[in-house]
Amino acid sequence: MKAVKIADRIISDETPVFIIAELSANHSGSLETALESVRAIKRAGADCIKLQTYTPDTITLKCDNEHFRINHGTLWDGMTLYDLYEQAQTPWEWHKDIKNLADELGLVCFSSPFDRSAIDYLEELNMPAYKIASFEIHDIPLIEYAASKGKPVIFSTGIASEEDIVMAVEACNRQSNEQIILLKCTSAYPAKLEDANLRSIVDLRTKFGFHAGLSDHTLGSLAPTVAVALGARVVEKHFILDHSIQSADEPFSLDENEFKQLVDDIRSTEKALGRATFELGDDAKKNQKFGRSIFVAEDIKSGALLNASNIRSVRPGNGLPPKYLPDLYGMRANRDLKKGTPFSLDYVAKPPTD
Repeated sequence: MKAVKIADRIISDETPVFIIAELSANHSGSLETALESVRAIKRAGADCIKLQTYTPDTITLKCDNEHFRINHGTLWDGMTLYDLYEQAQTPWEWHKDIKNLADELGLVCFSSPFDRSAIDYLEELNMPAYKIASFEIHDIPLIEYAASKGKPVIFSTGIASEEDIVMAVEACNRQSNEQIILLKCTSAYPAKLEDANLRSIVDLRTKFGFHAGLSDHTLGSLAPTVAVALGARVVEKHFILDHSIQSADEPFSLDENEFKQLVDDIRSTEKALGRATFELGDDAKKNQKFGRSIFVAEDIKSGALLNASNIRSVRPGNGLPPKYLPDLYGMRANRDLKKGTPFSLDYVAKPPTD
């Protein structure tokens, strides 16, 4: 499977999982909060900070009829779409300051664009990748325009059918862009663990042939760590500087300490997964001495027959391997042997020859 390069980071089966902290609306309208969030994201150990680039006018209409009022059992019921996005937007003039600080700290920074003008603006900032949000996966013209820039395109698939994913991938391919990453996502805020369906990560990878990952809205770090065990190469999670911040996304976001725990859990999971091998490590080799082997179980006189009473398979592993035991029964010792002696083939009388 081909590696994908985002800025100076390589996403592949051989490199560490790429961990994205999604800022979204969690700046609460303060540039200083946004910048301090970048610093905290770095301290927490993430690889990347992701923004969202839109204005309420580029993402919806200023309209208050039943089509534009949220009433679907979400955290934002009662608001109009325009009011929600006006409150949640990251002002475009902040993007440069945020990216400059991220660059200075060694963090990757990119964004989710929601229309062509956002892509044009992000191109001016030399953003290294584009993330297509779940609810934009049907916007084929937007996907084609993003893919035409020749940079990696990451898809959240929260509301996508298999056919939708095929169409999105084909839109990239028409622009000769195969730098694609597919993220399993459950479009619920917060999402329930029982709705995560993390096995879909394996399916995304095998069906489409691209690296897969998780854009997570569940609480805590369990789902992301399980996703990594299933082969996720990218994990995205919402970040908030402090849970006291008033934000539309606060209930399903992690603060610095929680995010650091997420990063630690993922890195520990990577260590535990290791690699597929039957080669013994140093500790296992040392502990082989605690395995079984053949020992003299009672004093044996020279010439005595060997049997199940006087030689046995016991711990430790300093004697002859137990596989030889059945063949030794009925043979004779060629010397006196004391109980507790590791057995050797040298202690067996040679059978007579003609």
